[in-house]
Amino acid sequence: MPPVSPMLAKSVKTIPAGASYEPKWDGFRSICFRDGDEVELGSRNERPMTRYFPELVAAVRAELPQRCVVDGEIVIATGHGLDFEALQQRIHPADSRVRMLAEHTPASFIAFDLLALGDDDYTKRPFTERRAALVDVLSGSGPSIHVTPGTTDLQTAQRWFSEFEGAGLDGVIAKPLTITYQPDKRVMFKIKHERTADCVVAGYRVHKSGGPEDGAVGSLLLGLYQEDGQLASVGVIGAFPMAERRRLFTELQPLVTTFDNHPWNWAAHEAGERTPRKNEFSRWNAGKDLSFVPLRPERVVEVRYDHMEGPRFRHTAQFNRWRPDRNPRSCTYAQLEQPVSFRLDDIVTGLGPGTAAG
Repeated sequence: MPPVSPMLAKSVKTIPAGASYEPKWDGFRSICFRDGDEVELGSRNERPMTRYFPELVAAVRAELPQRCVVDGEIVIATGHGLDFEALQQRIHPADSRVRMLAEHTPASFIAFDLLALGDDDYTKRPFTERRAALVDVLSGSGPSIHVTPGTTDLQTAQRWFSEFEGAGLDGVIAKPLTITYQPDKRVMFKIKHERTADCVVAGYRVHKSGGPEDGAVGSLLLGLYQEDGQLASVGVIGAFPMAERRRLFTELQPLVTTFDNHPWNWAAHEAGERTPRKNEFSRWNAGKDLSFVPLRPERVVEVRYDHMEGPRFRHTAQFNRWRPDRNPRSCTYAQLEQPVSFRLDDIVTGLGPGTAAG
């Protein structure tokens, strides 16, 4: 019975030998529960997501066994790979908008573990047995429910790690062959791409512990220059100890400027442009103020990131080091590694329109 916490993975640098390997999908982790016509889609934090994906509820009733619990990932596939931004837009309070998006950008469910089938609890069985049963019971599924590819061949996993990024996937998952299903335990392994980029620090947000008078930086806003010379917003870094947050606040004060003299002048930008705004709020937390303090774009920081989603870092970047030797104008998109294009349909047959990704 829902809710159930999903089994988790811990990060490692290299793909371990002697495991079962799967592509790491970039979507919403979800455990799907079906009992006849009753369907629940649970999230990683055990909250229901069922209302946001009505097309998947219908697909589950049509394509999954009458009674089952399946672990997987909700994704939106396009001709250019996975689209996480389109997936985020589905978390919306208006039912009419949810249903409109369900029709125009339908989601798919990538299954990768079986927790229960009929009256049988599979969580105490080894992964190899769960995987075999999953492949068997979903052999006739589709077009919305798919089983993730799997292999025990290390060389194949290494090839997947290199090739599949071009379709929007972000690494490889390695599962020990004999592990039982352990909710909320990090007993699997994830291997993600890690790269570095030199970025311009163009602003900061004040730490949530207080206001500007408290003197602590919450996050630094990062930019890269485009070919046309405009500074584009690419993401943030924010994992600093409190002592460093206070030190940064003091250190950055001489760079504070006005919006009139800033490349991200919120009032001058057209609606819909992807830049931080003076009064912007998070889709995920309606009360979270995302306003920022503009800085003259003069400091350069080297950050670690896994991969891009369009022109931005897909996840929060990590601080690596300051680069006082770099000219801010040299921080362009040209430095970023571009993954080789790859088609989703070549990873999972029938997933995506089948045009070239990337």
